[in-house]
Amino acid sequence: MPDRAYLHPIDPELVPGARNAIDVCLRLKPQERITIITDTATREIAAALQKEVERVGSEYSLFVLEHHARRPLKYMPELILDDLALSRVSIFAAQTQPGELTARTQMTSVVNNHKIRHGHMVNINRQIMLEGMRADFCAVDVLSRRLVERAREAERITCRTPHGTEFEAELSPKLKWLKTSGIITRDKWGNLPGGEIFTSPMNTKGVFVVDGVVGDYLCERFGDLESNPLTIEVENNRIRSLRSENKDLRDEFRAYTSTDENSNRVGEFAIGTNTACTHVIGHILQDEKIPGVHIAFGHPYAEHTGANWVSKTHIDCVGRDFDIWFDGVQVMQRGKFLV
Repeated sequence: MPDRAYLHPIDPELVPGARNAIDVCLRLKPQERITIITDTATREIAAALQKEVERVGSEYSLFVLEHHARRPLKYMPELILDDLALSRVSIFAAQTQPGELTARTQMTSVVNNHKIRHGHMVNINRQIMLEGMRADFCAVDVLSRRLVERAREAERITCRTPHGTEFEAELSPKLKWLKTSGIITRDKWGNLPGGEIFTSPMNTKGVFVVDGVVGDYLCERFGDLESNPLTIEVENNRIRSLRSENKDLRDEFRAYTSTDENSNRVGEFAIGTNTACTHVIGHILQDEKIPGVHIAFGHPYAEHTGANWVSKTHIDCVGRDFDIWFDGVQVMQRGKFLV
């Protein structure tokens, strides 16, 4: 059976972000059904989302993961997947645990197969609800659309930072660019808060200094890396070397990117476009939306980009203060868009 989320008053500070998610990002209609998947740690945010769904008047189900399976999840409970398949709209608002990517992939497979408008709020927290989720997503969408149109014409994107990044991506017209600007359609589910364009690059090379954050569960462990960055040297789209004064970070990142044969391969090249995200908070969900470049090693979102390889892992890497050029034409200077 589905669960109930709120047994106490809704925090009014969470309402603007929750309303933005339901009204602007997902455009939920009263006649549509929605499934909300959450966990005990995120119930306060789920309750605010649930209240907004009730305001719209839609039929809904809400599931608290711990009520249906032991964490970390080995798989997404069948009951939840079956319910999800009945909905036009869905939200996943929960914290990640190591080894749960398979379970989340089972969920997004249902989303993809049924063309569900899905908001992915992995590791959402109060600060993000008060910052990135309060963005003007229509304006973010206009900027993202302008940028992605230029990116689709580019053969090469180069980026540089004052902190040592000198990185180049070679692009292929066979590999699609996607826009996840927070305005979610049935063709592509998106993270919330939204605000990025991304592709799977044909090739990459150079040095990428991760002085923002790394993704997945390493993000919670290591947080903001400004004082102890991770320097990654990439050659032929794969990690050649890793350097950091934080040996635990270096070793855990190396272990993560050694999980399978493609875990150390650049699967994503992305540019954040959420101008409401102005500073690193040590949280990947929001920090990857900061205007600038981030790359990810592992899973290339092949079902959307057209990449012809797979990986069981995916870890994002965020830097700071980028200059970016599309085929030699500068589109960003010190983190500010010029387009």
